[in-house]
Amino acid sequence: MNNRAVLEQEKPKEKIPLNEHESKQLLKEYGIPVVNEMTVLTQSDAVDAADEIGYPVVLKGLGSTLLHKTERNLVHLNLRDPQAVIKAAQSITAEAGHELEGLLVQPQVPGKREFVSGLFQDAHFGPVVMFGLGGIFTEILSDISLRLAPLTETDAAEMLDEIKAKSLLGNFRGEKAADRSQLIRTLLGLSRIGMEHPDIAEIDINPLLITPTGDALALDALIVMDNAPRNKEYLPPIDPASLGYFFHPKPIAFVGASGKLGKWGHILLTSTISGGFKGEIYPVNPRGGTIAGRQVYPSVAEIPGDVDLAVVTVPASKVMDLIPQFEEKGIRNMLLITSGFGETGTTGKKLEEALVKQARQAGILVLGPNTMGICNPHINLFCTGSNVRPRPGSTAVVAQSGNMGMQLLAFAEKQGIGIRGFCGSGNESMITIEDYMDAFELDKSTHTVMLYIESVKNGRRFFESARRLGKKKPIVLLKGGQSKAGYRAAASHTGAMASDTKVFNAVCRQTGIVKVDQSMDLLDLSASFSSLPLPRGNRTAIMTLGGGWGVVTADLCSEYGLKVPELSSEIVDRLDTLLPSYWSKSNPVDLVGENDTRLPMIAMEELAKWDGCDAIINLGILGRRIMVKNLGDSVLKADPAYSPEFVESMNKALAEFETKYIEHIVMLMEKYQKPIIGVSLLTDEKDNTLYRVKGGQYKGVFFETPERAVKAIARMYEYQTFLTKTQHD
Repeated sequence: MNNRAVLEQEKPKEKIPLNEHESKQLLKEYGIPVVNEMTVLTQSDAVDAADEIGYPVVLKGLGSTLLHKTERNLVHLNLRDPQAVIKAAQSITAEAGHELEGLLVQPQVPGKREFVSGLFQDAHFGPVVMFGLGGIFTEILSDISLRLAPLTETDAAEMLDEIKAKSLLGNFRGEKAADRSQLIRTLLGLSRIGMEHPDIAEIDINPLLITPTGDALALDALIVMDNAPRNKEYLPPIDPASLGYFFHPKPIAFVGASGKLGKWGHILLTSTISGGFKGEIYPVNPRGGTIAGRQVYPSVAEIPGDVDLAVVTVPASKVMDLIPQFEEKGIRNMLLITSGFGETGTTGKKLEEALVKQARQAGILVLGPNTMGICNPHINLFCTGSNVRPRPGSTAVVAQSGNMGMQLLAFAEKQGIGIRGFCGSGNESMITIEDYMDAFELDKSTHTVMLYIESVKNGRRFFESARRLGKKKPIVLLKGGQSKAGYRAAASHTGAMASDTKVFNAVCRQTGIVKVDQSMDLLDLSASFSSLPLPRGNRTAIMTLGGGWGVVTADLCSEYGLKVPELSSEIVDRLDTLLPSYWSKSNPVDLVGENDTRLPMIAMEELAKWDGCDAIINLGILGRRIMVKNLGDSVLKADPAYSPEFVESMNKALAEFETKYIEHIVMLMEKYQKPIIGVSLLTDEKDNTLYRVKGGQYKGVFFETPERAVKAIARMYEYQTFLTKTQHD
């Protein structure tokens, strides 16, 4: 039976492998290079086929259930005459028994380099293409690269370059470099199969041999069909415009309002009031009376006028009763803070499903349940479980962990990072992370997206939404639940994503998501993306007040894929006129501790206008005021020759310099369109990560360590590379 017949036959509801020859015939139809071979039924036919192909040959047992042929001694290599073929055929027939469907005769193909490629259906993200080191090292080294189908040529080329053994694709021990076009065609063919044949569960090509002439050949292949029905249902997408009512409400009802300190009904109400929200606020509690000096309404029906948003904190068992009341009142948006739903187990999950069904029928959109709330600093809306109030800005934040979200907002507030809006997405019973991304794509006030996620409801939609959004705005993402311990913790919280971390990392690479490893990285990159121009390349200039810091930073640049190019002779000549003769005369530029405040200004501009660098890191320029202040305090205690007025004038002069220096940096970034990131010498309570300059397009960015500065530039370059790549796809 040929492969077409297999694909079109009545499909049983189980996984069925094709035999090796059928598998290769299908691969061949999609432009994947396969070894020329012949199928036969008898020993004598095997000899005739070997004579036609030419010795030496390979003889294999053929059968759809013969999946581990080598282990069962069903593959005989380097057969050089008819007698060897007959002997091999007899051995194969005896071992395979009734499983044998025929014999496969192939030429003995020379080659030292074995790779593997394939396709599998991920439970969350759909078809995934794989390429890596093959042969006996496949499982041991797991040196592979992954991409979701459909692939572009750029995706396929990147896969070849991502494996650790990529040097084997070049000239190797007298063999020519691999034909990259054939390998790319193979990966694109697998991608097409994945998109056109969802009933194919798995494809394994191992080995994908590179011959001495550089050609790629599939010597062995396996295709497994899965005809079981796929009835998985996903939540319908939410109209992005409808999310605006949650972040731009006017009248808000607090259903379950409480006068007791520490209760959610009291925390959210008082936080919203004290935050300066200008809209109407209606506390709702059956007891009536007053809370926080405001009239309490026994029910939503008794509220005068319309309500844009209902913040609900009543017990889970009482939430369902609110649906008809909201429907009658015309309340269409519910921020459901209450826990006790799907995160608690089977009973809670059923309650959540019933709530969603009833809410959808009533035309009510539910955010949550089990959420820490929302905030929009642009309208002074701070309806969260913690009294955190970051300043308005352009970074949108969604966190599937409310506590993590509160921590991120607190960091943002402390460091002066502006927030477009925040949402703790909770259980995502109706509104998912994909809905938020679709809304951010359209929101003109959102310039950077920051996500903390543990699960994805619809992997394929997540991929597609992120790919669209990532082409317009940077997405900085931290994922929880990647280790086994983290997976268990996530599973007990909002439900973990079962997909392998490597698949999710592939999603990030393809969509431009800047994936980070630590929560602080989220804030650092959000600050950088929202405040600096993107680097056009990875060449980094370093300016420092001390040599050691420059050396450490240069080493970090190398570690994170940034280049530290040598200075041009023109720059060396210009700086020679400003600096002592013993300055470094190289990149990093060491200002050798000079106290002349003009030097950093001049040297920075020389580097900014240098066409040999794409980004600049400056170390130790900001923060000297703290060192000088400490010095002045010591002098006043020890040396009466100096007056407090003199010391104060010294402190004031250095503070004024730092303000002018930040203004100078912002001006240079606007003029030369290069990111400039600083590392402070010392910090105190007056210091932030971001420094705003009136009328400036960009902001000054200063971190406490070189590591944070280098990582920020490296990730910005990573995102710039993605944007450049997508322009050519």
